[in-house]
Amino acid sequence: MKKQLLILVVTLCMLTNYAQQTETEKHYVCPPCNSDCHDKTYNKKGICDVCNMPLIELTKELASNNRVKKIAFYLQSGVEVLDFAGPLEVFAYAGYEVFTVSKTKDPIISQGVLKVVPDYSIENAPKADMLAFFGGNASVAYKDKKVIDWVKAQTDIAYYFSVCTGAFVLAEAGMLDGKTATTFHNALDGLERNYPKIDVKRDARFVDNGTVITTAGVSAGIDGALHMVARLQGIERAKEVAFYMEYDKWKPGEGLILTENNPYQKNK
Repeated sequence: MKKQLLILVVTLCMLTNYAQQTETEKHYVCPPCNSDCHDKTYNKKGICDVCNMPLIELTKELASNNRVKKIAFYLQSGVEVLDFAGPLEVFAYAGYEVFTVSKTKDPIISQGVLKVVPDYSIENAPKADMLAFFGGNASVAYKDKKVIDWVKAQTDIAYYFSVCTGAFVLAEAGMLDGKTATTFHNALDGLERNYPKIDVKRDARFVDNGTVITTAGVSAGIDGALHMVARLQGIERAKEVAFYMEYDKWKPGEGLILTENNPYQKNK
């Protein structure tokens, strides 16, 4: 009996030491924030002592040289605030570098209220792994030949992403030809009428074609962005981001997924 008890105590000690060792082997970093803390790592969860952002685990997906690191948000004057601000929050907290691009570096006005100074113009924007487009006066972008030519000229793009009428930019550039897509509910007819090569879906929160993801209007962009995090980093990471944002209304997988890479099926 004493021998069995000794074995049990030793086993428990070994498990405790293993758990502590596993925890200490984890490293944590803050999301990209343009502060002097991008190279800092921490051994436990908490708050960054430089920028006060909640730390995230430095997973293999973040540490390795994966396809998606930089995401370019193309913004036009009149862009809807939540169209781009919601996905920006998701992607930034998930650890991606997000930068803004517009036709020029002149300040743009979002919804007549918010002044935004783009990081880059289409003339000097760096290479991105994902291109994202948003609604709100989107015709300024998709009816501009220089902008569309810039979209077409981008090479080695892993994913294209749109929110609301940002889908029209992808449509005009031919990125949605032969694919299924959705957009803001008031613009569905126009997308269907003007781009007959697209299979336009109604009542879809988002549509994932594999490399091209379109979402419905405004808040649906948050769902689409969380879906991308789930695809790229796993459903648990997406849940962490949603919890941090207190987006408790999120329903994982509430969209049309036309790719074999379905992060939700793996968790059933």
